[in-house]
This record gives sequence, C-alpha cells and structure tokens, in this order.
Amino acid sequence: MEPVKVRIEGLEVHYASKRALHGVHLEVNTNEVLALIGPSGCGKSTLLRALNRMNEVLPGVKQRGSITLEGDRIDQMDVVELRRRVGMVFQRSNPFAKSIFENVAFGLRIAGLTSTSELAGRVEQSLVQAALWDEVKDRLGDSALALSGGQQQRLCIARALAVQPEVVLMDEPASALDPIATARIEELIHELKTRYTIVIVTHNMQQAARVSDRTAFLYMGELVEVGRTETIFTNPSMKRTEDYVTGKFG
Repeated sequence: MEPVKVRIEGLEVHYASKRALHGVHLEVNTNEVLALIGPSGCGKSTLLRALNRMNEVLPGVKQRGSITLEGDRIDQMDVVELRRRVGMVFQRSNPFAKSIFENVAFGLRIAGLTSTSELAGRVEQSLVQAALWDEVKDRLGDSALALSGGQQQRLCIARALAVQPEVVLMDEPASALDPIATARIEELIHELKTRYTIVIVTHNMQQAARVSDRTAFLYMGELVEVGRTETIFTNPSMKRTEDYVTGKFG
C-alpha cells in the first residue's frame, strides 16, 4: 500500500448559503489515480479545487475541515508554493497567447529559473512527459493557439508538469475532446501516475473505469462510497452507488 499523499478530514464548503460539500473524509495515496464521480452539482469540482485552495478566489466561500499534503496543512502553506506542488489541468484547454515554448516555461520563469539551457531542458522534458514533444519540437516558437484542441490540452498538462508538482488535479480534462484525443489523454494519465499522484473529475463512467485505481462517488455534497475502481463499478456496497453506476440516475 502506497503512503497517503493527501488527507481530507471533515471538509465542508459553503457558497454563501448553499452547502456544496458536507463532512468529506478521504485519502489520496501516492502514485494513484483517484477518480471523483457523481451527478452534476454533487461537489466533485468543489472538492478538486479545495485541494489547491482555488475555491478561495470565489466570493462568499466558507470552508471548514482540514486538508494535509504529506502531513502539512495546506491552509498554512504559501499559496504559490502549494500550487507548485499541486498542479491543475482544467476542463477547457487554456493555453496563453504565447509561443508553445513560453507556455511551458511560464511557471519556471515565475519560479525564478533564468538559465536558457536549463529552461530548454525542462520544457523539452515536460513536453516529452505530456506526449507532445515529437509533434511540436520543430515549431516551439509558433503560437500555442495554432495547436489542435487535443494538443492544446496536452500542452496545458506539460505546463502543469514543468514545475514538477507532486499532485496533478484534472477537472474533466477530456470532456471537450474527440475520441482519439481523449484516448491520448487517457494513455498519458497511465504513464504519469508512475511519477505523480493524480485526482481526476470525470462525468464519463467508462473513462473513470479505464484510468483510475480507486473511485470516490459523491452525491449531493456527500461522499457516499470510495474503493477500488473495479469494486465500485461491479460490486459497490451502497445502493446509491449501484444506481448511479448502472445508469438509474445521473
């Protein structure tokens, strides 16, 4: 059993008067892919964003409970350092209007890396890890906006990996992509978990079944059940989980 990377205890999140999460206890193990599933509005993305304190930027959010990263409370960390350690890939690819190279180098420059050769090495390494290097190595100076949707999403993954995070959060990373690009992202997730801990929100049950080691099912802001993905999909212990994974509601 891998050691616990992230521990969530008694997490409650309210948006003004609306309760988004209630009393969530959950552990994420090192080098695993944990999928968060559940119907729209059940709190999946809220839970994901809590892991790198992105809910804080929204007005009227109140949060209770504790989240630790390798034993350190994230609410006591410098938020820039936290987001270096816990990277994020969003639902829609959001490359900057800069060159492919500068997109990946962006976080490294913010972190103070100035050596041209070191930057080049880290950019190449990140693009290789994101399975994009062979497609873009001859046009690193071109605008990132000229890439296809699937390439843009892999570029955003490379950008997240460049600062060498420990945890990568993915919020529906393939929902806007065609099946071929989706398959590339899923292959990539399999490769990345040897180096990173990954938490992925997905609406797509088949995707959760394909890419994750464990799955957590949320419903109306509560964590109903968490377990090995195979068990959650074939032999869940809760009736609500079974009803959801068999398509009785969604």
